[in-house]
Parts: sequence; structure tokens; C-alpha cells
Amino acid sequence: MNEEFEKNENQVTFDFKGFLLRLLHHWPLFLVSYFIAFGIAYYINVRKLPIYIMENTISIKDDQNPFFTSTTSLTFNWGGTTDKVNTAVISLKSRSHNEKVVERLQYYTTYLRDGKYQQVNAYKQTPFMVEVDASKPQMLNEQIKVVFKDSVNFDLSFAFENGKTVSLQNYTTKEISTLFIDAGKFSQSFKIGEQINLPFFSGTFVANPEVVSQPGTPYYIVFKNFDGVVQRYAGIRVDAESKGSSVLNMRLTGNNKAELVDYLNTSVQVLSENMLDRKNLFATKTIKFIDSSLAIKSAELSTVEDELNKFKNKNAIFDLESEGTEINSKLNELDLRKEAASRELNYYNTLENYLTNRTDYRDVPAPSVAGISEASVVSGVGKIIALAEQRNKLQYSYKEGAPIFNDIDRQINAVKSVLLENIRSSKSLKNQELSSINRDIAKYEAEIRKLPKEQQGLLNIERRYNLSQGAYNLFLEKRSEAGLVKAANVSDVMVIDSAKDTGGGQIGPNTQLNYMMAALLGGLLPFLFVFLRVFFDTKISKVKDLERITPIPLLGIIGKSPIDNNLVVLQKPKSAIAEGFRALRSSLQFIYKKQGITGSKTVLVTSSVSGEGKTFCSINLASVFALSEKKTVLVGLDLRKPKIFGDFNINNEIGVVNFLINETAIDTIIQKTEIEHLDVITSGPVPPNPSELLISEKLDELIDKLKERYDYIILDSPPLGIVSDSLELMKHVDATLYMARFNYTHKNMFAFVNEKYKTGEVKHISIVLNDYIEKSGRVYGYGYGYGYGYGYGYGTYGNYGSGYHDKVKPSSLLHRILRVFRKK
Repeated sequence: MNEEFEKNENQVTFDFKGFLLRLLHHWPLFLVSYFIAFGIAYYINVRKLPIYIMENTISIKDDQNPFFTSTTSLTFNWGGTTDKVNTAVISLKSRSHNEKVVERLQYYTTYLRDGKYQQVNAYKQTPFMVEVDASKPQMLNEQIKVVFKDSVNFDLSFAFENGKTVSLQNYTTKEISTLFIDAGKFSQSFKIGEQINLPFFSGTFVANPEVVSQPGTPYYIVFKNFDGVVQRYAGIRVDAESKGSSVLNMRLTGNNKAELVDYLNTSVQVLSENMLDRKNLFATKTIKFIDSSLAIKSAELSTVEDELNKFKNKNAIFDLESEGTEINSKLNELDLRKEAASRELNYYNTLENYLTNRTDYRDVPAPSVAGISEASVVSGVGKIIALAEQRNKLQYSYKEGAPIFNDIDRQINAVKSVLLENIRSSKSLKNQELSSINRDIAKYEAEIRKLPKEQQGLLNIERRYNLSQGAYNLFLEKRSEAGLVKAANVSDVMVIDSAKDTGGGQIGPNTQLNYMMAALLGGLLPFLFVFLRVFFDTKISKVKDLERITPIPLLGIIGKSPIDNNLVVLQKPKSAIAEGFRALRSSLQFIYKKQGITGSKTVLVTSSVSGEGKTFCSINLASVFALSEKKTVLVGLDLRKPKIFGDFNINNEIGVVNFLINETAIDTIIQKTEIEHLDVITSGPVPPNPSELLISEKLDELIDKLKERYDYIILDSPPLGIVSDSLELMKHVDATLYMARFNYTHKNMFAFVNEKYKTGEVKHISIVLNDYIEKSGRVYGYGYGYGYGYGYGYGTYGNYGSGYHDKVKPSSLLHRILRVFRKK
């Protein structure tokens, strides 16, 4: 027996078959769960706004200026197309770029209208557009209602039930402020085209010719936080068509196709303008520098020209003599050469100082302004400016110290190092050239001093005039070149497919996914509910539970009683429960025969705790023995809580206690019942020492005397799990019935009796499962015999047993559904 007990303790306790049956039993719960889940999915699907995706396609090309030459190097293209593509991708996602787009489109203004279930985005679907005065604060995140009275006049209104402090934002400075608005409703009439200036809104409503106004239809405008709107659009997807490709696909999702189309196309437009401005950077700065230099040279030339005219009139000399003309021509040539060399040398000095002392290299002057055409210098300056512009652009997308900045700084330092070395070499050559020119000029100036004073004065003034005019003409030439280069530049952005609403583009909501989730959750939730109930179920809920938790054999199963009292065998003799007690009687007889017991036979009925049906079983078991014309006595030994007298309409004034204390004789305590052959001995008054009375010799005397008079003695004892009285009584009986109640008795209640059974302190004990209801709703009565091999079948309202048992009315569908949710 011990080996059997150990094996029983170690086996798996989770019953998968029972779990599946429990799932089937809870089919109404699954039905309700699926109904709710699909109802929620439908509710969500019909109320979800459609989601669209719009896209356009652009190409980042490498258009060289057709007028680019070594002498007009006012453009640069360092890095090639790949670098431009990467820059374009980063720019399109950058905060600074999207700020420009949002500002241009005024997308911080949201247009709404009432939809079937909720408000929807009404961009370009309203009979008006708002031109916001960005220099004045606008109320954030509060709906302003717009209702047209006719095609021109409309009402502007909003209401607060309580006074409220609202936030406002100036979209020019991005400054946030607050304003307290009193409780109540604001409403005022305006006209299309009228400038509106309110504390919470400033702007002008203009007509939208594509939408006809419908009087009385409400529309709404809401102003959003500028940075929040920019952040939403900075999530635009920009992907290369293929790896290394210069073709970019831009995609944007949202609830309004027109809004997406305008944003994508405007984003490309802003990118194109930015790239063209960047491409014109040298030309723009050169033109600006030359314009300022031309103004200076023009004034200088005018001054020298006046001085020359005055000198000629005063000295009555208008032309140089032939010797002076020759010297003047040579000196003019040398002066221009000196001016050019000095200009180049000054540029080298300025550039060297700039590179040494500055960190922002975007304003480096173009080498061509000074007439420098050395390829190494021109290329180096172009590279540094390109890298500086790229670094400045990335400052809006990355934090300072990011790896990408370190990489650009390394490239700038490498180019700067090479460029400084080239500058030092070029300066040395220019200084040598300048020294040679100065020597030649000094030689010719010595010859000038041999001429007459009038000729010397005229020659000096003409030299200055020619020098100024030469510099002025040079700047004019450079200005013309720069203007030509700038005019000939085109953007490197080419639109292949602009964004356009062609009727499709809807990608959501994904209603199929919602229904799939409903199917999954609708089944999962009740599944988990049933699993947790089964996993944490501590009560006896099926026969197999007893087989797993105890090695004590199951002798019989008693169904749920259809009546309110304990006399079910007498009042419903053809019921399944009555048949169950008859089966139990037969099983007990099998036990007695197996033990070789003859004559009077005893059986003790006990349980773990009160309420498990031991009194019910004792009364009906005694009844079936008596109905079989066997002299039977039912003895109430639960001295603490007497029960059995009420069902037989007898009193409890005298009973077992009175006999045990020698107060009365045995004949006095025996009471007759309405059932022939059945007597009852009640427990009597509640004594102060019930345990001591039950272990006294008087109890042995009582049992012995009863055995002389009766064929069967049924002892109704106290619960074994609460007091130890039943253990003392077991030595007087031939068999013990341990009651367990379906969905009432806890599994851990068997720990005590299992231990006693394991050690052999409890023998000839069997379990009876009471109040059992099969999952189908049928009420059963079983008899198993000692072990599991003997007994009767079951009775119910089916064909089996028809004519032998009273039919039990099946539960209604509603009753069975409600029973799912009742605590069992």
C-alpha cells in the first residue's frame, strides 16, 4: 500500500483531458467572449479614420555650369553625386528643413469638420483658408468654431464652461505665452478678407474657390505647437530607389491626401531652392564683395579723373611727349602687374589669417575675386566651404559632438593643412614677382625725373588714373562673370514624379488585423480564464481528482439531492440518488464478505469538515438497509453538533450521551421511526467532554449491545479533519466511509487521512463522493465496490435506466449559461 501511495503522490497532477472537457463545458463563455471581441473590433473599425500614403520621386543629379572655366571658378562640386544624395536625404529629414516647409504651408493650422463618428481632417475641404498673422500669438490646442451665414459672412466662436488659462504661440519667434479667458461663450461675426485681430487669434479668412460654403455647417480650426508639428513631419520616409542610386522616393502617411501631397511637393521645392542657393554660394558672395569694391573704385576713379582734368587745364598741357608716352605705357603695364600681384598676395594673407583664426569657413572669399586661378587653391577653398556648409546643415539634426561632426572636422583639418602649405608656397612666389616688378618700376621712375616738371606731374596723375581704371574694369569683368555663372546655375534636384492624388493610396485602417486580433483575444481570454480556474482549483471537481490526490479507494458516488431534506431514499425511491445508495449498500456488503464478517455489521460515516454530507449519507444509507428488511440502527455520535433527529421528527432530549454517563438504559435511548426495521439513537444533550465519553468503556458496551439486536449499525461521527473523535470510533467498525463533497471539499483536506492511511492507523476506509453533478448536467449515482472493480451503473433521464428511475427535468439553456459564471 505504501508503494502505491508514493506512486500516487509523485504523478502529474494536471489533467489535460479534464481541462479539455472543462473548455467544452465553458462554450457559452467562449461564445460571449467572441461576441464582445468582434463587437469591439467592429466598433473600432467603423470609427477609425482612413490612413493614406502619398509619395513622390526625385533625382539628385550633377549639373555642371556650362560657363564654368578655370577663370570663373565660382561653383564647386566636391564629393560628387553620392555626397549630394546623402546630404539631400539628411536635409529632407532635418528639423531646419521641415521648419521651413511647415512655415511656408502654415501647417500649424489644423482644419476640422464633423464626420459620421468623429471629427475629420478637412484640409482643402473647407470653403475658406486661413492666412495666419505669424507675428502675433495664436491660441493653441483649442477649437475655434467657424459657421458661415452666407458665402461672405461667418461667425467665429468658442466656449469655456469655466475660466481657463490657455497657451498661445507666436509662430515667428516661436515664443509661448499664456492668456486667461473668462468662462462663457465668445461669438463674433466677420467677413471673408477682413483682417481679424483678437487676443487669441490674428489672421485673415480667404475664400477657397474649390469648395462652396453651406450656411450653418460648422467647421473648426485648431492651432498646434510649432515644434510638435515639425516633429511629426520630420518622420517622413526618404529611401534610395536602390543602393547607391541617386533616385529618392519620399513617402508620407496621414488622414488627408491633399495635405500630404502639398507637403511632399513643397518639401521638394524647398530642397531645390536650398541646393541652388548652396550651389550659388560662391557667386552670391563674390557679387556682394565685387559690388562693394566697385563702389570704392568708382569713387576713386572719379576723384583721379577730376584731378587729371584740373591739372591739364591749369598747366595747359593735354598730352605727354613721345618719350613720356613710352615711359607711361611701360609704367602702366608694371602698375597693373603690381596691382594684380599685390591683390593676390593680400588674398593669400587674408585667407591664411582666416583659416588660422576662424572656425566657421562659410564666408571664405572666392579666389577668382583676386584673379587667382591656381587649381590647388581654388579646389581647397571649395572643399572647405562645402564641408562647412554641410556641417552647419547637420547642426539641426544632430547634437554637437556627434561622430558625424568629428568626421567632417577631420576632413576640414586635412584640407586646411594642405591649403595652408599651398598658400605659403604661393606667397613666396608672389613676393619674388613683386620685388622684380618694384625694381623695374624704380628704373622707369628714375627716367621720369629727367622729364620737365609739367610732364612729370601729368604722367604721375595719368598713372594713378590708368591704375584705378584698370582695377575698375577688372571688377566689372568679374562682376559680369559672377552674374553669368549665377544665372546659368540650375538646381541639382529633378522631379521625376510629383506627389498627386490619383484616387488610391489608402493603407489603413487594417480591419482584417483587428478581426484577427479579436479572434485571437476572444478565444485566449476565456482559455486563460478556464486554465487559471483549473490550475488554481483546490476543490474536488471530478472523480479523477480523487484518484490523483489519495490512494484511498472510491466506493461510491452520490448525486445532488433533488429535495431539501435528507430523506431522499424514502421520498424519491426511484431517483438516481436512491439507486446510488443502493449501489453503495451492495459495495459495503462486498467489503464485509471480503473481510469474512458475519452477523451484525458496522459502518462509520465521517468526513474532513462539516457540510460534506456525512449526516445525509448516514440517514439514507441506513434507510436502504432498513428497506431491505434488515434491522438497522442509526447512531448519532457527533456529540458536538447533533443533527439526525430533525429529519425523523423525533426529539434529542435523551440519547447516546445519557447512556454513556449512566443516566439511562439502552432501551430508553432507542427511538422508532416511520420506517419499519429502522431505529435511531440521537446524540442527546451536548456534553462538556465529548471526546472522553467516546473513548469510555460505556461506548464499547453500547456497540456490543446494539450488535446483539441489529443487523447493521450506522455511526454518524464528527468530521475527522476537525476533531479526533472519529479515529477513536474506527476501532469499533467494520468499514469507514469518508465523505467528500463535489466542488466543496478542498484537495488538501486529504493530507491528514492520507497520512493515517499510509501509516496503517486507518483501515477498511473508502471514499464516497457526494453532491456530484456531471458536466453535462446529469445527476449520477455510482457504486464501485472495494477498490474500483465492482458496482452499479448510473441513472438519469436518458434511455438507460428508463422505467427504473424518476425522470429529472433537464436544465434550461439559460440556466446552464448562467451556471458557467457562478462560483462552483
